[in-house]
Amino acid sequence: MASMDTVTAPAAAPPLTAAAAAHLIEAKITAITPVARDTNVYTLQRADGAALPAYKPGAHIDLHLPNGLIRQFSLAAPNGDPQSYRVGVKRDENSRGGSRYIVEQMKVGDAIKISAPRNTFPLVADADHVVLFAGGIGITPIWCMVQELKTLGRSFKLYYACRSRADMAFVEELEKFDLNLRHLHFDDTAGGVLDMAAAVAEIPAGAHLYCCGPNPMLKAFEAATASRPRNLVHVEYFTPKDEAAAAGEAKLGGFWVELARSGEEYFIPEGKKILEVLYEAGVDVDYSCELGICGACETKIISGIPEHHDSVLSEEEQATNEKVMICCCGCKTERLVLDM
Repeated sequence: MASMDTVTAPAAAPPLTAAAAAHLIEAKITAITPVARDTNVYTLQRADGAALPAYKPGAHIDLHLPNGLIRQFSLAAPNGDPQSYRVGVKRDENSRGGSRYIVEQMKVGDAIKISAPRNTFPLVADADHVVLFAGGIGITPIWCMVQELKTLGRSFKLYYACRSRADMAFVEELEKFDLNLRHLHFDDTAGGVLDMAAAVAEIPAGAHLYCCGPNPMLKAFEAATASRPRNLVHVEYFTPKDEAAAAGEAKLGGFWVELARSGEEYFIPEGKKILEVLYEAGVDVDYSCELGICGACETKIISGIPEHHDSVLSEEEQATNEKVMICCCGCKTERLVLDM
């Protein structure tokens, strides 16, 4: 989840509820470090100088930008007791206003509100062997994992692909690693994209595999790992993998939602999201990306069969119908009872 900024979505998120706003952290930018073409690492610290909440590799935070947008960025450096967070941001020509605003407008000393870390892409740090795949700015959470595994002395290998060397963040640090630990792939000199199927075929059974990057890479990774145990395969999308959801064309609405704790009931009309209806009714709901890719609105299901459109839950998790992302789901039954 290096950066979520290149899919169609509302220009700005609706205002946060008072309860959600109260959990935000007042921070400031203390350093901006170029790490590749159009890519910077931003160092964030609390405005009051206090320590920040701890996190594990794979975690991300929300940046509540001064222009009203909320964007999610992965944390780039492992730290169990952080005084600062580091996030990687690549300026995208197709930006919806997030990455371009950050790279072009924000500067050292600027105030910004951030969320506490969430982790939908956790590293199994004690695995016998870990293989990491990154594409483009998808290196951010993977780089955090690399540093953790290196510090712990664990067995791992990294495959990192970019269009060219100029676009590869952290390349100088990575080139210092032993060749057995990393494979750096440049499309412009290799004559094409990384052969995912061939790379995966060389990985021993029992290894944990991770991938973060553009959707074509993730789809190739999922196809190449389809025969491996699902608990060993870990993917993080930073744009929706559901094409209908990405285009805003998923069939939503036309059912009732019941909140089990309060007993309140709401009809979700056609074309409306559960999140929208609950928010408009004044229900205190957690949310961030509104695209089913950050995990903030994950909600437990009491009864009913949802129609999943998120990119957070695995196919196996979706099949259990135990939880759902209320920002993008539909419903196959007349009623969906949520643990709210």
